[in-house]
Amino acid sequence: MASGNDDSKKKKPAKSLLLGVGLDSDGHKRLTTGKNFALVGGTAETHDAMTEKAIKINEKLARRGKELHEVSREEFNEIANEVGLKPPTEDQN
Repeated sequence: MASGNDDSKKKKPAKSLLLGVGLDSDGHKRLTTGKNFALVGGTAETHDAMTEKAIKINEKLARRGKELHEVSREEFNEIANEVGLKPPTEDQN
């Protein structure tokens, strides 16, 4: 008789991931991963900027004692704005 404590049925904790995609290119392939982020593409300048912002977001989350999956959309937008990320404009939607 099965006991109901089947490990395969346990819920995994929520996981969030920042995904950055650099759409400009200089012919090099770039991929950077870190705690809760993956960044692909872009020129060296674009990729460096994405990396810097992802690291700053993680630092701000740590200062607040939170993980990415624990913040609301509003709180994430506030943090993103603080590190220089801007929401898309109407013509970008």
